[in-house]
Amino acid sequence: MNNQKQQKPTLSGQRFKTRKRDEKERFDPTQFQDCIIQGLTETGTDLEAVAKFLDASGAKLDYRRYAETLFDILVAGGMLAPGGTLADDMMRTDVCVFAAQEDLETMQAFAQVFNKLIRRYKYLEKGFEDEVKKLLLFLKGFSESERNKLAMLTGVLLANGTLNASILNSLYNENLVKEGVSAAFAVKLFKSWINEKDINAVAASLRKVSMDNRLMELFPANKQSVEHFTKYFTEAGLKELSEYVRNQQTIGARKELQKELQEQMSRGDPFKDIILYVKEEMKKNNIPEPVVIGIIWSSVMSTVEWNKKEELVAEQAIKHLKQYSPLLAAFTTQGQSELTLLLKIQEYCYDNIHFMKAFQKIVVLFYKGQGVPNPQTADRYRSAAHQEAGRTAGAEVLSEEPILKWYKDAHVAKGKSVFLEQMKKFVEWLKNAEEESESEAEEGD
Repeated sequence: MNNQKQQKPTLSGQRFKTRKRDEKERFDPTQFQDCIIQGLTETGTDLEAVAKFLDASGAKLDYRRYAETLFDILVAGGMLAPGGTLADDMMRTDVCVFAAQEDLETMQAFAQVFNKLIRRYKYLEKGFEDEVKKLLLFLKGFSESERNKLAMLTGVLLANGTLNASILNSLYNENLVKEGVSAAFAVKLFKSWINEKDINAVAASLRKVSMDNRLMELFPANKQSVEHFTKYFTEAGLKELSEYVRNQQTIGARKELQKELQEQMSRGDPFKDIILYVKEEMKKNNIPEPVVIGIIWSSVMSTVEWNKKEELVAEQAIKHLKQYSPLLAAFTTQGQSELTLLLKIQEYCYDNIHFMKAFQKIVVLFYKGQGVPNPQTADRYRSAAHQEAGRTAGAEVLSEEPILKWYKDAHVAKGKSVFLEQMKKFVEWLKNAEEESESEAEEGD
């Protein structure tokens, strides 16, 4: 017995064969396709019946494994070959998006089918997202009508939250962009999306996935301008999208302007160079002067570390702002710009508690430049001659009319009672000076 050779263990091939069979089944969705198409043929075009059939079939068929096949059938009528064509030797059905009527109402009904299916089988979410990304890359393989239907459907699904806006990354495919497919598809998609929601909801969705500043990439590099985008989408009936993109570009340009301004100020660049740069940016990006004065004010106030003691910060602010008054004066050539600056000063003094008592001093500085009148001794400045003399002593940033308008009804609520009280005597002086100037002009006539 001891001489008998011990039988060596051998590997059974059974497990290996089972695995191979499972692997073959996994990548052979033909039987699954046949079951789905047969069921859809029996339901016909009644989408309520389609939704119920899909709901029930999920308990019997392996949706998790064959998600791509399932969605191919529901969209195109059968399994798609690479490039977006239907395989010739496969079964197909007319109960699908591509064979349906090309109108928004029909696509809304199909969106409900997908919505119900994914709500019922949550694990299909990722598979559906991947499917749509793939379909967008296949756009050139579809007919124009099929692309239109897919675009409308995608817009509705984006609006109801079934899809995430990140799927739009597929539209930036170089070939799709180059041949104009991406832009044409986007028109139908955004019309559908905005119809379901509004431009604000669309913008919020785009912001969440950092795509709010990428819409111009739907066009080739040589056509990526606000003007081209605006013309294309406005003519297509999407004026609100055109305006949104224009605003986004302006916001981006404003941020860049403020960043560059702060760098120029920290380097101590000459004002003439800064003014030239700002005016070029205004023209290039169509930024209005009232917006620019707000950017300059913020930049000027961010270039210094302010004293924490209230009794010292006003003196520090006057010294600092006197230095920058020529720069501010270059961009307050309109009444609205002056009023915007007044409101920015009011908000800044309110938001920074140490500046609460400095508001009137800043306004007076900007009114007279370096020749600052003292409202407590306003009688000395009653004549127009004195007024003019004071004005020529420094750069005039603010004039009478915007200050009076701000005082009367254009101020904001922030610190209103405190600032109006501070300005009371100065405003009285302004009114008296204005009246005397008018009466002297009448006597001269």
